[in-house]
Amino acid sequence: MLARGVAVNSFLLLLGSLFIGSHVLEFFGITLPIVRVAGGCVVAAFAWKLLHANEELADQRSATNNAPGAPIDAFYPLTMPLTVGPGSISVAVTLGSQRPTLSGGLGELALLGGGAIAGLAAIAATIYVCYRFAGSIVAGLGERGTSVVMRLSAFILFCIGIQIIWNGFMALMPAAA
Repeated sequence: MLARGVAVNSFLLLLGSLFIGSHVLEFFGITLPIVRVAGGCVVAAFAWKLLHANEELADQRSATNNAPGAPIDAFYPLTMPLTVGPGSISVAVTLGSQRPTLSGGLGELALLGGGAIAGLAAIAATIYVCYRFAGSIVAGLGERGTSVVMRLSAFILFCIGIQIIWNGFMALMPAAA
């Protein structure tokens, strides 16, 4: 039930970011390269923190009372910021701001909008499977295997953050010249 809640919340949060995020940026006068740099910095900082975490895996549950039978909030902290954080939101906003307008034709807009929704649905399904079977996967990997996967994932995430920063920086450079 919790895995389903996180998957649905993640889908809705990314969908809102995809279709509404560009309007929020326009309202505040924020450009896409700045969003890329800021989002990349957040992703890289989070990955760096994970990369240098203690050998013991910290329990990522919230500090609230998780007694048996106590409700666990599927939105905070599991959906936002652990699953869908500033990095993925900035990517969704960037993709949403580059979607075609009605001038591209209603068919093209429907095709791309449907493709975006299908992509978000695939991401939500992946999130569901990961959360649903997380206990079994961790048990199968063992403590050392989980640590290796976490460090490798953190390094890949760090590289993604640096790439997002680089893309934003390169978009800013012609504007500065």
